[in-house]
Amino acid sequence: MAKFEELNVQHSMKKILIAFYFSLLTFDFFGQTVTQKLQKAFTAFEKDSQLKHAISSLYVIDANTGQVVFDKNSQIGLAPASTQKIITSVTAFEILGKDYRYKTNFFYKKPADKISGDFLVIKGSGDPTFGSWRYVSTAPYFIYSNLDKNLLKENLSVRKLIYFIIDSSFEKSVIPDGWIWQDIGNYYGAGASAFNWKENQVDIELSSENQVGSSVEVKNYNSLFGARSYDLYNTLTAAAKGTGDNAYYYFGYGNKSQNQPLLKGTIPINEKSFKISIAVADPIDFFINDFSKFERSKKENLWLGDSVNDIRRWVDQLGSSTINPVYTHYSPSLDSIIYWFNKKSINLYGEALIKTFAYEKNGFGSTDSGVVIVKNFWKEKGMDEDELGIVDGSGLSPLNRVTTHAQAEILKYAKTKDWFPYFFNSLPEFNGMKIKSGTIRGVKAFCGYHKAKNGKEYIFSFLVNNYNGSASALVNKMYKVLDILK
Repeated sequence: MAKFEELNVQHSMKKILIAFYFSLLTFDFFGQTVTQKLQKAFTAFEKDSQLKHAISSLYVIDANTGQVVFDKNSQIGLAPASTQKIITSVTAFEILGKDYRYKTNFFYKKPADKISGDFLVIKGSGDPTFGSWRYVSTAPYFIYSNLDKNLLKENLSVRKLIYFIIDSSFEKSVIPDGWIWQDIGNYYGAGASAFNWKENQVDIELSSENQVGSSVEVKNYNSLFGARSYDLYNTLTAAAKGTGDNAYYYFGYGNKSQNQPLLKGTIPINEKSFKISIAVADPIDFFINDFSKFERSKKENLWLGDSVNDIRRWVDQLGSSTINPVYTHYSPSLDSIIYWFNKKSINLYGEALIKTFAYEKNGFGSTDSGVVIVKNFWKEKGMDEDELGIVDGSGLSPLNRVTTHAQAEILKYAKTKDWFPYFFNSLPEFNGMKIKSGTIRGVKAFCGYHKAKNGKEYIFSFLVNNYNGSASALVNKMYKVLDILK
């Protein structure tokens, strides 16, 4: 009996050892299989005709251990397009904090005489959500009503206001270096300044006839900007049905003056109310015109006074120490701003954030200073600053150069922070994965997180530059490579 028990114990031990070794072999097998499959898929991807003159980089790591699963060209800087937003987002959470709020302050000064209008002084802090339709608390009517209520509380003459904007704490250049002309006039190319309104964009309504090549009518342009709107040079024509939106808006074309904007391109035939979104060159006047309309809707005989972009030359006249607060508007918290920044890839938010880094650190908001702060922050975390060759906060510039290694390391860093759930929630879902996408001409990019069916978690960055052919075809081929992680 004892011998039988001994044999039984030995048999059980053998089974345990076999199971143990099998588990090790299985772990190695699956680990190698993912790497090998990625290698095979990526090699096939690079040989595709769409990649004939392109360069691609894919970097994949284990999300829990940081172990490299796959690496191809991870140290080569490539244009990241909007995947650069993950760098700005993570840096914002760390530098500003998830509860950070912008504030826009309104002040007033009574005139020395009883004839002049009341001075309404507005000081912005770069809030990109001011007047945005994405939040209840930033909607124009909400802001108008609160401002109006507080003006009346101070017994100010709403009928006769002269506006001034304090803008001296931010650089005058709202557009970062490196943005291309075709992007700048359109909604995704809206620049950021100390004072922004309605995300510095507006819809133009267009109407086309039924003949290809016929002219296109602009229906509402002058009413959008009031007395300060410039003559529009419109060369839009109608194209075949189904051709979509190929209309572009350009600032400062200069046909009649240096400020004359240009509309160029096509929209489909038989469109009676076709809308395109354009960038607003002067959000200050845009706000004043809108607020004036709100007051007039209450049958007030509002007189629109002067506005200036820079209060510095008016300080002596106003007496900066004698202006009185009338209303302060607070933005949504940073975690909410980051949510929309990544979900809808709003370039304006990225440009505002990178200037805000400089504003909060140095007292003056500028893109170049913000870029230095971002690079220094990650350098202090042990990253080679040259892996972040960035020139803006959104990734819109084709001059940006970032490595997939840097992006993956930043995503790994984010995963260790208590604010990570807010960041993770901000990432869109593509191909069944939580990833940020990026697209500019000749560039397609994806980076983010994925949990496989077997429980393994991965962090990855996948950048492609200078491909040819259709973007949709390339995307499907990129998904095929990323599907290995499932």
